[in-house]
Amino acid sequence: MNYTENKCLISPHIDRIPRFSQPLKLGVLASGKGSNFKALVEASRNSYLDADISLLVVNNPECEAIRRAEELNIPCTCLDHRNFSSRELYEIELLKILKPFALEGLVMAGWMRIVTSTLIEEYPNRIINIHPSLLPSFKGAHSINQAIRAGVKITGCTVHLVQADIDSGPILIQASIPILETDTKKSLLARIQVEEHKILPLGVAIAGKYWRELRVE
Repeated sequence: MNYTENKCLISPHIDRIPRFSQPLKLGVLASGKGSNFKALVEASRNSYLDADISLLVVNNPECEAIRRAEELNIPCTCLDHRNFSSRELYEIELLKILKPFALEGLVMAGWMRIVTSTLIEEYPNRIINIHPSLLPSFKGAHSINQAIRAGVKITGCTVHLVQADIDSGPILIQASIPILETDTKKSLLARIQVEEHKILPLGVAIAGKYWRELRVE
C-alpha cells in the first residue's frame, strides 16, 4: 500500500502495471460526463495501459460523454433505456451492438444502470465497474451522501468485477481519501474522481491479466 502526496492510499500497491503484447479489446458504458471514459482512453493512448477502446455506449442522449467520444474519435452509440420496457430487453439490444466488436471486457465508467444476468452471463467476470466508495460500504447511487451523513472519516473509490448483486463482485483495487470537515457532496466527488482516474486503468490491467491467464489455460 502507498500514500500519494495528496494523502491518498492506493491498495494493492502496484510497482508496475501489467503489460500485454496484444492490447486488451474493451468497450465502455457511460451515462454522465464521461471523465473516467476519457481517462481510460488517454491511458491507452499514452502507452500507460495496453488497451484498445473499441467503442462507447451511452444510455442518455444528453450526456456529456457523447461529446468526449467525438473529441477522442471513439465510435459512440446511444441506446436510450427509456425506449425499452425492461432491463433485459434493453440488454438484448445492447448485446447486438457489442458482439460484433469481439470485446474481451466491458468497463462501466459511470454507467447508471443496474445490469442483469442477460449481460453478466455474456461477459462473466469480464465487466468492470468503478464506484465512488470503499466497497462494501455505501453501495448504490447515493454513496457520497451516505458517507457524509454517516460521519465516516475516510472514503474513496473501488474498481471491481460486476456480479448480480449491486456493487458486489471481487475488488480489484481501491483508493482512499480523508473526508474533510468542509467537504460537500460536490467537493468530495471532485476529489474522489481524481483518484478514480488513477485506479481505473490499473484495475482494468489487473482484470486483463486474469483474463489472459484464463485464455492460456
